[in-house]
Amino acid sequence: MALVLHAGSTNKNAFKALVAAEYSGIQVELVKNFEMGVSNKTPEFLKMNPIGKVPVLETPDGPIFESNAIARYVTRLKSDNPLFGFSPIEYAHIEQWIDFASLEIDANILRWFIPRIGYAVYLPPAEEAAISALKRALGALNTHIASRTYLVGHSVTLADIIMTCNLTLGFSRLLTKSFTSEFPHVERYFWTMVNQPNFHKILGEVKQAESVPSVQSAKKPSQPKVKDVPNKEAKKEIKKEPTKPKVEAVAEEEAPKPKPKNPLDLLPPSKMILDDWKRLYSNTKTNFREVAIKGFWDMYDPEGYSLWFCEYKYNDENTVSFVTMNKVGGFLQRMDLARKYAFGKMLVIGSQPPYKVKGLWLFRGQEVPQFIIDECYDMELYEWKKADITDEAQKERVNQMIEDHEPFEGEDLLDAKCFK
Repeated sequence: MALVLHAGSTNKNAFKALVAAEYSGIQVELVKNFEMGVSNKTPEFLKMNPIGKVPVLETPDGPIFESNAIARYVTRLKSDNPLFGFSPIEYAHIEQWIDFASLEIDANILRWFIPRIGYAVYLPPAEEAAISALKRALGALNTHIASRTYLVGHSVTLADIIMTCNLTLGFSRLLTKSFTSEFPHVERYFWTMVNQPNFHKILGEVKQAESVPSVQSAKKPSQPKVKDVPNKEAKKEIKKEPTKPKVEAVAEEEAPKPKPKNPLDLLPPSKMILDDWKRLYSNTKTNFREVAIKGFWDMYDPEGYSLWFCEYKYNDENTVSFVTMNKVGGFLQRMDLARKYAFGKMLVIGSQPPYKVKGLWLFRGQEVPQFIIDECYDMELYEWKKADITDEAQKERVNQMIEDHEPFEGEDLLDAKCFK
């Protein structure tokens, strides 16, 4: 049985396996005339992937879904494949950049792109957070490849394939020249990769976006037709809407509507400038308690901001150190939409499992912002308690969490992460 890949011919996630196959000398057949929304809803397809997502690879040993897993499988079919590097550390770095390409690059491109084309609700603060997170990721990538041609080693690896395929959607639909010019090494890297013969054979000619797509209304599910009504009596109840007179368009496009403001932007001005505090925190290297902590309380505005303690509800499950730290890192990534309105410290506590996760957050306003609760599902995994800074014990707890004081509540710190 040949390897058969189920996906559309322009699916960038399918490109990963197809490019890997070209480098590995593996034959992968792309299903012809695959129609998204139809082909992936058939009983046969749903047996391979019950949630109907593409791509799916049919193999002699059964189907595989998730694009990175498919690309890894295809790569492993060739023994000692240089796409996996030449040493354990190179392999680890390849896996590192695959995760980075997925979690930092692809995730934020999609968070920016999907709402703009109407497949999710468009929220300006969420878009701003996605763009900010993407710029930070591209900045890190730009630094890494400043003196490199490839992500790892001296030849193309699977990390380059997955990174380039993920960047393709961004470059072709969102990332205009004015945007990418801030990251010249990323530009050079991307155009070098897509013009490699094996990439070009699969991706074809890639053209950079000239503009960002205008915001489209979120797509609504179609309404049932009259023929779907089960009986005649029900049909009688359905009344036709009166025909509305056509209104001639007075212009080709409507004037752009002003972006709705975040409710936090409508609060009375605060004497506390959040960026000033973040700058002080970042720049204080010595005498932290005397400089940064004192500066925080000098700046703090209890009318314009509030302090909150949080604790993970399921600390008993935190039995593996790196999994626990990754869990916290993912939470902070999803909090990006709050960057303009918040500062946070997250502590992973304990020298032995189970590890405790506790945090301190400074939020604009007097409540945990509702738009963050709505958009970041992790919020409900934590217990939230407003800090009472008139209580000296709670105020000292704030101090210790800001400065990563160790021991904290009698235990060592495994990790401390800052959101700023």
